[in-house]
Amino acid sequence: MTKQHLIALDLDGTLLTDEKTISPETKAMVLTAIEQGHIVCIATGRPHRASIDFYHELGLNTPMVNFNGALIHHPKYERWDALHSPLSVRTARKIIHTCHELGVKNILAEVMDDVYLDQHDDEIMEIFHTTDDNPITIGRLQANLTEDPTSLLIHPEEDKIQALRDELDVHASIIEHRKWGAPWHVIEIVRAGMNKAVGLEKISHYYHIPKDRIIAFGDEDNDFEMIDYAGVGVAMGNAIDELKNRANHVAGTNENNGIAEFLGDYLQLKTKAM
Repeated sequence: MTKQHLIALDLDGTLLTDEKTISPETKAMVLTAIEQGHIVCIATGRPHRASIDFYHELGLNTPMVNFNGALIHHPKYERWDALHSPLSVRTARKIIHTCHELGVKNILAEVMDDVYLDQHDDEIMEIFHTTDDNPITIGRLQANLTEDPTSLLIHPEEDKIQALRDELDVHASIIEHRKWGAPWHVIEIVRAGMNKAVGLEKISHYYHIPKDRIIAFGDEDNDFEMIDYAGVGVAMGNAIDELKNRANHVAGTNENNGIAEFLGDYLQLKTKAM
């Protein structure tokens, strides 16, 4: 029997199809891996509220990495040694000021699952999964944001993305900034040193699984550290070229059940007939 592996799954562009669903084939293979004794966790840039439905859909009972490592917690076990590493509100305000000076479409701050939006925007509110259970505070961020935020999300004009990232590099010693893929082109900012590998290291130690038995799947630049950390780093077929160059393997795309195909081959898994 294959030794127990830890399987870390990014969501968007990786586990999820372009329609933001888990395909039946991928779901069946992930469930088979769990049945065979492997450990599956989610490692995403998304907040908890935008990840938990997929966690439940897979029937997981493992820790989860949210906000690209700024929050590492166990959704079903409150006494688990969670790690929340927010930005300082002082740093956040400096960045918000920089964004206003440069000119951006909007800025959103998240304090765990509390959401603060600089200007009303129906599209942004839909993207960030705001609900009656997670109300959103709309209005001037410099005044409304009084706590250390878990993350800041900047929605720049597309032609100003590089200029904004150049400005953010001034704060490189205290923040990490990553770009979401199309179509949103959002810049996500978390505290320096926070990335998915931090979460993966914590979870692998919890389960006593060595690096060579960690399989991590990703597609974007926020997966760099996780792919580097895992003994088996897998870039999706639709991943950016930089990630493919760092990965040990390149799987099929998120639209073609890349995770299912790779896990079936690598772990010698066979799903039960549906």
